[in-house]
Amino acid sequence: MQTAPEKNLPATLELLAFRVAGQDYALDIMMVREIRSSTPATSLPRAPSYVRGVINLRGMVLPILDLARRLGITDETAEMARNVTIVVDLGGRSFGLMVDAVSDIITIPTDLLQRPPSLTSDAEQSFVNALAVVEGKMLRILELETVIPRPSEEAA
Repeated sequence: MQTAPEKNLPATLELLAFRVAGQDYALDIMMVREIRSSTPATSLPRAPSYVRGVINLRGMVLPILDLARRLGITDETAEMARNVTIVVDLGGRSFGLMVDAVSDIITIPTDLLQRPPSLTSDAEQSFVNALAVVEGKMLRILELETVIPRPSEEAA
């Protein structure tokens, strides 16, 4: 039996699919502002290990997060392959997410979504909101609200 992760979802979801450290992920396309090639970031002292630094994006200082590091995927050999930045907006705050490659924009019927198994008691770190099998691949749909650090986490 398949169970959608949330009630009151639309019949379909439009997602941006991408790869991080050889794994397939997606996020709500409505949170994406733009996709750009990676730009070297200016590092910040005492920043968390997943914060690569900041860039100047048309006059705005944009924090850049290494999504693999944020998700706890340690693949140092593939780290240099992260050459795409997905600029996202979450409640008026913008961030860049470093990923390996953007795959596609896909539409998924919500009845194909399944809840991920609960593997930890720390609900705060459940970055994956739903799972879906698309073209034979398991797609992890990110909960951007848990991936992006809260303002209290940003201050280091």
